[in-house]
Amino acid sequence: MLHAVCQWLENTPVAQWISESSYGFPSIETVHVLALTTVVGTILIVDMRLLNFASTDRAVRALSAEVLPYTWGAFLIAAVSGGLLFTSKATEYIDNLPFRLKMLALALAGLNMVVFHYFTYRKVANWDTGAGPPLGARIAGALSLSLWACVIICGRWIGFTTH
Repeated sequence: MLHAVCQWLENTPVAQWISESSYGFPSIETVHVLALTTVVGTILIVDMRLLNFASTDRAVRALSAEVLPYTWGAFLIAAVSGGLLFTSKATEYIDNLPFRLKMLALALAGLNMVVFHYFTYRKVANWDTGAGPPLGARIAGALSLSLWACVIICGRWIGFTTH
């Protein structure tokens, strides 16, 4: 069933244009990489604060409020452009180990964010400024950095394992 859906995606006019055009795939990939760079860069800013390595003079809530709109906007662009890239080689990507690992790391990064916001960030008023974030926040920041590094590494790895 999954392979049939992937085959259908590849046969859509948009996917065929992306894979057959000399500029379709590279243009969309450029947008994807730039958007992902913005996502990871803004997440890095918050994670470094959670780890108490940078921006220690800034409140976590203020810093998050400042950068997260850029994170979400860039994430939307990265998701749409990544989805378009996927359609062009869906049957190849779905069985590709680096692609699967990238999607797993992305899902785990999302889960890490949900757990952080549900458990640790709910009490941010207690540690927003001062001595430093609690252990849960530091663990979430370290996990986030590690998982996003995996997303980047696997994304680059995909390019070396597809035709």
